[in-house]
Amino acid sequence: MTRVDGAAEEFVALGGDWEDIAQELARRKEERVVVNMGPQHPSTHGVLRLILELDGETVRETRVALGYLHTGIEKTMEYRTWAQGSVLATRMDYVASIMNEAGYCLAVEKLAGLTDRIPERAQVIRVLMMELARVSSHLVCLGSAGNELGGTTLMTIGFREREQILRFFEMVTGQRMNNAYFRPGGLAQDLPPGALDWLKGVYPSMVRGMDDFDNMVMANPLWKARTVGIGVLNLAACMALGITGPMVRAAGLPLDLRKDQPYSGYENYDFEVCTADTADVYGRYLVRSNEMRESMKIIAQCVDKLERMDAGPVMIDDPAIAWPAKLEVGPDGQGQAPGHVREIMSTSMESLIRHFKLVGEGFRVPAGQAFQAIEHAKGIFGVHLVSDGGTRPYRVHVREPSYNNLQSMAALCNGGTISDVVVCLASIDPVMGGVDR
Repeated sequence: MTRVDGAAEEFVALGGDWEDIAQELARRKEERVVVNMGPQHPSTHGVLRLILELDGETVRETRVALGYLHTGIEKTMEYRTWAQGSVLATRMDYVASIMNEAGYCLAVEKLAGLTDRIPERAQVIRVLMMELARVSSHLVCLGSAGNELGGTTLMTIGFREREQILRFFEMVTGQRMNNAYFRPGGLAQDLPPGALDWLKGVYPSMVRGMDDFDNMVMANPLWKARTVGIGVLNLAACMALGITGPMVRAAGLPLDLRKDQPYSGYENYDFEVCTADTADVYGRYLVRSNEMRESMKIIAQCVDKLERMDAGPVMIDDPAIAWPAKLEVGPDGQGQAPGHVREIMSTSMESLIRHFKLVGEGFRVPAGQAFQAIEHAKGIFGVHLVSDGGTRPYRVHVREPSYNNLQSMAALCNGGTISDVVVCLASIDPVMGGVDR
């Protein structure tokens, strides 16, 4: 695409000698080329399309095209029970799926008036799982960004430590991702025997892995050359665009709902909100690196609380909501352990009938609406629910942080070089499953 004297012309090469085309383009005083990055480009973190207008190597205009991965999750939730919504919510930001479940379940509990009735043990386990998911998400962000800048070792370190978290998730929920472990009213099941001991065993190696990453990049002149002063988005721009999460904290604002609007007992944990004052790509990575260590502090506190806590329920004691059958991860990893089958089949006929009604029909939530926001790994994740008094939502709408954060791509990239586009995009850390929901 070229613009001459304000008029737009489009060049379509249909064959012939490329030198003739190149000479014609060179004859023009100003050359603008429109390039598509994606939706299949490996640097786009999924099916995202970036439309770049270039003047040589300089990006003059950036446009973001979404919708290639549209899943219809919000509309599908309106045709499922309140409990089944957790299975759909977990598939939005699949890199930190546990946190999606948390936001959804907390919104259902607020709407149903259950917030203060969730068992303490369930609350502590929720915080433990959410912080592990935060660390896992940041490891993917930092590791994949390192790989995109040519440092494959950075990716192997990040994914090596993330593997420990996925193993723990599988041990607890039966699934590595898309766990559907959080349920309205509590959790699907308690931690299995030995889970905390296993987590304590890998805890030191995970902290060392974070040190390895920092030692390789944070003072590396090549890393700093590609990130310092690149993709600057100051606090005023963040506020204007609704940017949250590590991006706004890298601009100096300590906005973190775990501190500002505590939920799930976060007010009982000792941790700091990490910020930076550079507002650039380097600052965003620095914030995420420091946040992982703060999350590890919270994880250690959760383990200590659970070890000192007596065994107790992890689901609300309400027969209108809690299933009579007690789920248990079996050898197949799908909750079909003999104890689970025996529990549902050996109780009274009334309990069996009630179990099937809760699974098939679901429980009712009073008419009304509620909004619940949490501090997701990517930023503020909010869920707005509307109930008409039935067994499924009348309307579900999600405020997904990656969707809002992608609005900043033009501000980050315009005026920079095409090589900086990948760096800026990686610093946003979008997951398209949440954007195209």
